[in-house]
Amino acid sequence: MLETSARLLRLLALLQARRDWGGPELAGRLGVSTRTLRTDVERLRSLGYPVEARSGVAGGYRLGAGGVLPPLLLDDEEAVAVAVGLRTAAAGGVAGIEETSVRALVKLEQVLPGRLRGRVRAVSAATVAVGGAGPRVDAEVLTGIAGAIRDRERLRFDYAGGSGGVWGEEPRGDEGDARDITNPAGNSNDARGGVLPPRVVEPHRLVAWGRRWYLVAWDNGREAWRTFRVDRMNLRTPNGARFVPRELPEEDVAEFVRRSVGEASWQYRARVKVFASAEYVKNRMPIPIEPEVIDENACIVELGSDDPHQLAVWLGLMDADFDVLNAPELAAAVRELGDRYHRAAGG
Repeated sequence: MLETSARLLRLLALLQARRDWGGPELAGRLGVSTRTLRTDVERLRSLGYPVEARSGVAGGYRLGAGGVLPPLLLDDEEAVAVAVGLRTAAAGGVAGIEETSVRALVKLEQVLPGRLRGRVRAVSAATVAVGGAGPRVDAEVLTGIAGAIRDRERLRFDYAGGSGGVWGEEPRGDEGDARDITNPAGNSNDARGGVLPPRVVEPHRLVAWGRRWYLVAWDNGREAWRTFRVDRMNLRTPNGARFVPRELPEEDVAEFVRRSVGEASWQYRARVKVFASAEYVKNRMPIPIEPEVIDENACIVELGSDDPHQLAVWLGLMDADFDVLNAPELAAAVRELGDRYHRAAGG
C-alpha cells in the first residue's frame, strides 16, 4: 500500500487524468478502502484542491475549479505567466513541445480560479506573436478539444474547407479532412458546396505535425476515422454526449495522420532521390515530409502535389541536386521548367 503522501499525489493525478471517477473504482486503483479514499479526499480539500463528490448509486468524485489556486508553489502572478507561456507554446511558438504544453495547460486551467482565467485571456488577447510559417491555432480551441478527449465527450464543430470556404461548408478534398482507413478511395455521397450541419465526432488524439495541429476522431456522421486540421475547426458548445472510446485500427496515431493527410491532399505522387541530408530536405520543403535516409549526404523522399509542374517548382526550392525516380510526368515538368529558366537567362 502506498504511503499517505505518495497516495495523495497518485489520487490527484488520477483526478486530473479523467473528469469523473466512481468511488469504488478510484479506491481500487489506489488499493485502499472507500473509507480511506474519503479521508484522502478530505486531505486534498484541506490543501485547497476542489474535489467534488456525488452521492447515490452513480456517486463518485471529480476535480473542479476552486475559489483559490491550489498550492502549486505558484502565486497568482506566476500562475498567469505559466498559463500564458503554455498557450504560446501550444500554438506552435516553441517547436517540439506543443502536445506537452496542451496537456499541461488543460490541467492548469482546470483549477484556475475565474479571476485568473480572465487575466490569462486578457494578456493573450493583448499579445501579438510573430511566428513562423503555418497557421496559428487558438489555445482555447486546443484546450477545448483536449478536455473533450479527457472527458470522453463528443465534439460538435463547423469545419472550413481549404479552398476559401466558410464555416459550415464541406471541405473539398484537401488535407483538412483525410480519407478514412476503411474507404481508401475517399468517396463520399455528401452534397458539396452547401451549408452542412455541424460535424459530430468522438475525439481520439491531438497530433502536432508539420507546423499544424490535427485531430484524429471517429466521425459519427460518416462512420469512419477522420483527420481534421484544428485551425479550420470552429467549436460549438456545449459538447455532445459521453462515449465509450473506440480503438484506432493502427498502433501509431502519428503514422496514421502522416499517411492519411498525404493521401487526401496529393493528386500526384512521385519518388525523388535528393543529394542532401534528410534534415536539410525536411527544413527546405514547404510541405511536411519524412525522408528515407540513404546516408548523411543523400535521401529518398516521396512527395505529392496537385500536379507534376507544381512538384517541380517545389523541388527547385530545395537548392540541391536530385534524381527523379520512375516518374516520367515529373521528369518532363522538370525539363520544361529548366528550359524556361534557360531562356530567361538569355540562353
